[in-house]
Order: sequence, then C-alpha cells, then structure tokens
Amino acid sequence: MKLFAAVLGFALSMAWLPGSAVHADVRLPKILASKMVLQRNSDVLIWGWADGGERVRVTCDWLDESSHAVADADGNWQVRLKTTDAAEPHTISIAGNNTITLDQILFGEVWIASGQSNMEMPLARVSGTYSGIQNAEAEIAAANFPEIRLFQVGNFSSKAPLLDVETGISMYGVPVAKCQWQACTPESVPTFASTAYFFARELHRELKIPIGIIDASWGGTRAESWMPAAGLKALGYSNELERTKTLPQKAGEKIPTRLFNGMIHPLRNFTIRGVVWYQGEQNAAEANRYGQLFITLIKQWRGEFGSRFPFYFVQAAPYNYPDVNAAYLREAQLEATALPKTGMVVTSDIGDLKDVHPKNKQEVGRRLALWALANDYGRDAVHSGPVFKDVGFENGEARLTFDHTGSGLATRDEGPPSHFEIAGPDKVFQVGRAVIRGNEAIVSSDKIADPRAVRYGFTSRAEGNLTNKEGLPASPFRTDRW
Repeated sequence: MKLFAAVLGFALSMAWLPGSAVHADVRLPKILASKMVLQRNSDVLIWGWADGGERVRVTCDWLDESSHAVADADGNWQVRLKTTDAAEPHTISIAGNNTITLDQILFGEVWIASGQSNMEMPLARVSGTYSGIQNAEAEIAAANFPEIRLFQVGNFSSKAPLLDVETGISMYGVPVAKCQWQACTPESVPTFASTAYFFARELHRELKIPIGIIDASWGGTRAESWMPAAGLKALGYSNELERTKTLPQKAGEKIPTRLFNGMIHPLRNFTIRGVVWYQGEQNAAEANRYGQLFITLIKQWRGEFGSRFPFYFVQAAPYNYPDVNAAYLREAQLEATALPKTGMVVTSDIGDLKDVHPKNKQEVGRRLALWALANDYGRDAVHSGPVFKDVGFENGEARLTFDHTGSGLATRDEGPPSHFEIAGPDKVFQVGRAVIRGNEAIVSSDKIADPRAVRYGFTSRAEGNLTNKEGLPASPFRTDRW
C-alpha cells in the first residue's frame, strides 16, 4: 500500500512538470490573468508551459487571426501579440490540451513599483511598523477606480531565478500576497503599496486611461538583494556572491540577488512602461558604495527586461539616522540621475524626523507621476525641484545656479533660504546667509572672506526650504568633494 501511494504521488507530481511524459495542461504565469492591464500600442509577450511538442493556439478578440506556438522540449512556449489603445475590455483564449480564457483585460500603461519599506508601506495601519498614511480612512473610501488594476508580488527570496512569482510570506503585518490582478476598490487597496497606488492614481487622473501597477517591494531590504547576480559580479562583490551561492534556501531571508530572483525575474517577460523605486535607507551606512550599486542595478534591470525603460526614484527623506549622515546617501542617489531616462523625487519637505516612514505618500506618488507625465506622456509640467548646476566665487560670495528652476527660485515659507553652509580654504563650514537673485542663490558669511565651497541641506535631518515657484524642493548638494 505504501509503495502504491509513493508511485501515485510521483505520478501526480510529474504531471505538473513542463516537458514530462505525463499529459499536462497548458499553464500560465500568475501575472498573465484576467483583469490584467497589457501595455497599450505594444508587442506584448504571452507565454507559459505545456507538454513538450504540444501545439498552443492563442486567440484574441481584437485580432482577426490566432497566434500559434509549439512547446519546446522543456515545455516552454510563447507568442507575441500587438495591442492597441482601444478602451473596451478584451478577452484572450489559450488552447492546447486544455483551454484557458482570460477576460476583463484592459490596454493601458503598466509600471512596476519596487524598493523597501517606504514603497511597501500600505495605506491602512497593519502593524507598528506600518501605522497607516495620512488621511488613510478617507483615501481608502475614495479609492474606487475600476480602470486602475493592482497586482501584488509575494515577498519571496529565492536562491535560483524563478519562472513565476510566489504568494510568499507575511512580514510587517502586510498579508500574504494573492498574486492576482484586482480592480482598485476600497476593499482591494488598503494593504497595497501606498506610494505605488498614488502614482497610479495620478497617472490615471491625468491620462484618462487604464493603469496597471505591479507592487514588488519588501521592507528592510538592501539594494544588493534586488540585484541580479551578474551585477554583483560586475561590481566585484565577491562576499555577497558567496552568500548567494552557499546559504540555504529560505523564503523569508533578504540575501543578495535573491529578491531579484524571486520577485523581479519572473516578471521580465511582461511588457512594462517603466519602474518607480523607493529604497536606500537600508544602505545609508555604506553610501560610498551605493552610487555605483544603484546605477548598476538600473542597468541590470533594463538588460533583464530588454528595454531601456524610464526609472524614477525617491530620495531618502530627512530623518534622525543614528551615527550616519544620510546626506551622502542622497548625494549617491542624485548621481544616479546621470543615467538616461531617470528622475528623482526630493522629499526634504515631507519627511518625519521621528519616523523613517513619513505618512504623506500622496505627494510622493504625485511627484513620481510628474516625472512620467513630463518625460513619457508629453505633458508640459515642471517635474523637478532645483538641482545644483554650477558655482562661482567672487567678492566673498558664492553664486549658485540651478537646473529645474521652473518659473523661478523661491522658498516654501517665503523666508530667506535656509540650511546653507559656506567654507573657506580651511574647510571649516559656517552657517551661510543666502538670498535669491533671479534664478541664482547668493551665499556668504561674515566669517568667510575667501569662500571655496557651499553645502545645502547636507545633514541627515536637514529640512531645507529652497524650492522653485511650483513648490518642488531643491535637492541637497555640496560643491566640494572634501
């Protein structure tokens, strides 16, 4: 009897292996499902698994002819479909030894939202760590957007790159992910990533088209966990690679490369418009490495998806970091904007010095959307606060010029610019006196006769007030490399 049970169990398990001799159903990855949003006006991939040699037919209600594929020896198959900008819901039928029908499919704009806790933080209070955003109850009650579709990837760390996402584990009070596309409603949105939701909401309101937002974030994670192994190898991160190779598989451990393997790699065939990212706090103590690490991560993700998609991210907010000057992390994040098709949201005005998870995620999402609207959707919108461009020293003053001044420099409290420091040849910084003249900031100090360097907001806690007249804050910066 035990032998019969063992043989039966083996036969049933083989039935789910692509390419096995046992008759198997056609299967799809979880990201391909009813209620999904497909990237509009694109060639999108539909893929899955079947018996080796099985013929698969894909029929769409918006195309006149079906597409066909034959599963390879390992059971993999794929077809490409051309989407349009049609607004009505669509259906797809996938037929092999069985038939799968997907319905309520929309064409729109698809974005991945990733990073650590400030991206994962849901709208509702779910724990002491995630205590809810501002105005949470009202925001949840108003979140009725049937053309915004939500997909939450499960928190799952994998030693090997996965072909499909997993529902994963629950951490910080966030429930286990369903890994299903859901329309945005007051019932579906409370435990979804709030920054991702507000980004999607702003795009939907402005563009009047469906938005698909995929949340693949996990609190308390370092950038190394989100990096493909090839990226760590290129950076010479031998210790991290050794951990990746040798440590046992545990779904809940945030080991280098393993979050990429479990949560991003399974999505690489899904056509997206771009990525929004909120991460860095966990790397604050090693900011000297973060700049190149983050730039490499962006390049690696683009390579894995086969697309140089836009990548917009959030600079770390002011916070009382213990024994760390987070200004160096912010500087490293700013340096990543040298990559094409990147953009950074500054949050110096909406942080919380006592909480590393500030609650105004509405404005973070809106500012991320401004980058997309201006750069990807042709909107004439000021989308960045002032960014330091150049400095000149003359007559005991430092004259600072900026990019992204919009309709002019300003301060958010109508007072003089704050949080400026200025130093002479001795490299000792003094509090700077700053004034705005046109699109320049002029900084001086009675204690500095021969200025050589200026810094703005260059501490962990700095909440500088310099903005453009559109109200977007200036990024912290320094003119020196002392």
